[in-house]
Amino acid sequence: MNVLRHSVDEASVAQIEEHLRLCDASFLPRLSERVHLTDYAGKIHNSAIRFEAWANDTLIGMVATYLNDPERRFAHITSVSVLPQWTGRGIASDLLVRCMVHAAGLQFVRVTLEVSALNARAIGLYSRLGFVSERAGAPVQLMRIDLPGDGGERHA
Repeated sequence: MNVLRHSVDEASVAQIEEHLRLCDASFLPRLSERVHLTDYAGKIHNSAIRFEAWANDTLIGMVATYLNDPERRFAHITSVSVLPQWTGRGIASDLLVRCMVHAAGLQFVRVTLEVSALNARAIGLYSRLGFVSERAGAPVQLMRIDLPGDGGERHA
């Protein structure tokens, strides 16, 4: 029986790399066509906050986010991935919400991500969560969501 659990920053570089390899075909275009998976896994491990979903000892879902723009208070999601056999169960939505709650708790006011215009399923998910496109019609869409803030100045 699979026991689903969530964690933050638990996965090792090797676990992240294996997860990305298993999800590679789900990215449009394939992730391995755009980045070197070993290097990217290391960068995510070392520089991103990772919201993870696990089934027993298997990393089944991950949202990796850079929270490294504290001046403008913008976060950027660099990767959203769920193992193919686990899609359609709300895992990506749950991880994205966890990410946004965390960013808002750190007083970040915006979360951005990029998605291929070919990936209608992902665009639909992000839109349902409140993300809006800033570059509609482009091959790679930049999407953003403004988070509830502290009432301070908003950045356009």
